[in-house]
Amino acid sequence: MSIPTEPIGSIPRPEALIEATSTRDHMDPALDALYDEAIKDTIERFEATGSPVITDGEQRKYHNFWTYCVHGLPNMAPDGFKIPFTAGHVRRMPRLIKGPFRYRVRASCYLEIAQRYARVPLKQAVISPSALSLLYPAEGIQGYSRDQFIDDLLTEHEIEVRGCLERGAHKVQIDFTEGRLAIKVDPTGDLLTSFIDLNNLALSRFSVAERARLGVHTCPGGDRDSTHSADVDYVELLPSLFQLNVGSFYIALAGERDRPRILKVIREHLRPDCRVFVGVVSPIDPRIETPEEVRDRVLEAAAYIPVAQLGTTDDCGFSPFSDDTSTSRDTAFAKIRTRVIGTGLAAQILGVDDG
Repeated sequence: MSIPTEPIGSIPRPEALIEATSTRDHMDPALDALYDEAIKDTIERFEATGSPVITDGEQRKYHNFWTYCVHGLPNMAPDGFKIPFTAGHVRRMPRLIKGPFRYRVRASCYLEIAQRYARVPLKQAVISPSALSLLYPAEGIQGYSRDQFIDDLLTEHEIEVRGCLERGAHKVQIDFTEGRLAIKVDPTGDLLTSFIDLNNLALSRFSVAERARLGVHTCPGGDRDSTHSADVDYVELLPSLFQLNVGSFYIALAGERDRPRILKVIREHLRPDCRVFVGVVSPIDPRIETPEEVRDRVLEAAAYIPVAQLGTTDDCGFSPFSDDTSTSRDTAFAKIRTRVIGTGLAAQILGVDDG
């Protein structure tokens, strides 16, 4: 047995790709060569870090990790839900203006392309149904009820996840960055409860064996070295988070001020049938952590979480929004390499290094 370590997802895109996609439809075939070059380079550099599980760096996930599946659809308006960040900028979701709701692109196509180059297991991130539920306007849509929308949303999500599982994804990670944000938007907790219920409704469509290959990632957001909800107490989210019926949880932790307090809550609510991957490097911190720092963070977590249920990860993707250049590709891969080395050092000390 060893301590598994996995990335979250995104890697900063090459400057040439960012410039090209800023003036063209991201599905323009003329961009294929740039995408392929970025994916190939990302995978080669990912594998060079020693990471036993990798991603394609979300190089083809144009615009962001949240609305990649609907970006460019004709039944979307640009004036949807606002996400303010502490750096002072605001990201805005599109707004659905008429039904039916359908994805324009599914993440399984990203996985298919990445598999042409990868020699180690690939995981694939997908967006949660709860995040996409914010596309539907509060005032409703004439002739297309919210219930109809939710039915369509769950169907689209299921098709996307099944496509990734069938293509052999090591894990399918459901991005749930809106968890803490939901508490900020609605301190009563009702919105968070509705998100958990909706996501579990989607998860109920999968078997126990399939759910063992599904995970949920949560963080306070990460964009331009800032967050959208780090001011929300993790303790308000974690009990609800562990109600989600998945096999793995990826929890941002490196950037938290009081990790032991959070680890105690994780220990209290952790189910025996799941694994927790704790964040041990922070993508929004420009400083590259040392392997020894990562080692110590893993050992700290192991004091609260059984080693057989412990894994490590990055707090967040390194560029969830495709135009974010606040972190360089070199820095991202250096942090990933540190995560891998530091996790190995901790495994040796804990006596679970099988290498």
